[in-house]
Amino acid sequence: MSFRTIVDVTFTVVLTLYLLNVVPYLVLQVLFAERTHRRREPPASALTPSVDIVIPCYNEDPRTLAECLNSIAAQDYPGVVHVHVVDDGSPNLAELETVYREYRERSGFRVIYLPENRGKRYAQTAAITTSTAEIVVAVDSDTMIAPDGIRQLIAGLDDVLVGGVMGEMLAANTRASWLTRLIDMRYWYACNQERAAQSYFGAVLCCCGPFSAFRRDALERVLDSYMDQTFRKRRSSYGEDRYLTSLVLRSGMRTAYVPRARARTVVPPRIAPFLRQQLRWNRCTYRDMAGLARRLPSLGSYIALDAFTQTFSPMLLALSSLLFVLRTVVSGPSGLVWFGAAMLGVALGYCAYGAWRTRDLRFLSFALYGAMHLFLLVPIRIKALFSLTDDRWGDRVSARDRPADPRPLATVPGGTACHPRPGTLS
Repeated sequence: MSFRTIVDVTFTVVLTLYLLNVVPYLVLQVLFAERTHRRREPPASALTPSVDIVIPCYNEDPRTLAECLNSIAAQDYPGVVHVHVVDDGSPNLAELETVYREYRERSGFRVIYLPENRGKRYAQTAAITTSTAEIVVAVDSDTMIAPDGIRQLIAGLDDVLVGGVMGEMLAANTRASWLTRLIDMRYWYACNQERAAQSYFGAVLCCCGPFSAFRRDALERVLDSYMDQTFRKRRSSYGEDRYLTSLVLRSGMRTAYVPRARARTVVPPRIAPFLRQQLRWNRCTYRDMAGLARRLPSLGSYIALDAFTQTFSPMLLALSSLLFVLRTVVSGPSGLVWFGAAMLGVALGYCAYGAWRTRDLRFLSFALYGAMHLFLLVPIRIKALFSLTDDRWGDRVSARDRPADPRPLATVPGGTACHPRPGTLS
């Protein structure tokens, strides 16, 4: 058998395997997502447990933080709400203090100051361990929530077996660049197609950090593990939302997606920070998927397929692309039509559900994301797979250098210990 024949056959086999994995997966994903969207949700006013909203803040733009807190203050949730803003050693504390001062004087709000940057999960735990509400809602400091967002999100916890839920998360700065417009659509698919399909089986694999809620009893069972996450004896400093979700699932509880609970979060407007973000996210995806592997069979065949496709289909796509290039060099461009048609078909098939469900044809332009996925994100995923132990964030303090318990570190400027009792948000 000639080298040319080997290349031709290998390319055909790998591309066929990729299509046999991805096409049925997308069909099933749309089918189960649609079932989630058509479920009759319980009345949002039926549940009114007490709620702690935890907002870690690190070096945030004061205007963005103010928009976030304004959206919290405007919530129409009828139950008791406590809001805990945790400053995680922000270098721009002087700029943020104007916002902090305004809100810590409001009933139901408090501000906790950590004297140095400890990381998001440490900031969250500083608030969780000094509060008592039945439900803990995680909100990022660059996220704005719709006025009924908390009420709708809490309604998703009507089943006592559901330990965590997430709401719809789109881009807040959609018009900032071509990239933010693509990310906005990518977030729509991640929520309303991917997470919605997982939710049908009670197993959303990542309740996204910018807007999610957990039962306190579920959190208390896994909080120590959440704080002490390590990978190959190195403490992890990011990917906290996916890891926390996996801990809840491994404890035997379910997780769900609530489409009517809506929020918008600031996304990277430039390609370099976006790729750094994707590198971190993909590293934690591979890490946590490995930890959840034993639990996958009990979560159902579709969830196992979902995890397999997320993990291995980018590798098949990368390999088929490399083989296509090699085949073109060896045999000429005869396979261009087949390869191009396959890639375009997958891209348009992915776009179709968004365009149909939203009745917005701009979702067809999301096919452009397919090119970015192939040429930028697939290489990033491969790099993530081969650098799983690299826990660098950039300008963050390494998690290995952080103490294990942030609770003694809650202070007001000047070093005075600060564990104020939360008030009732009116």
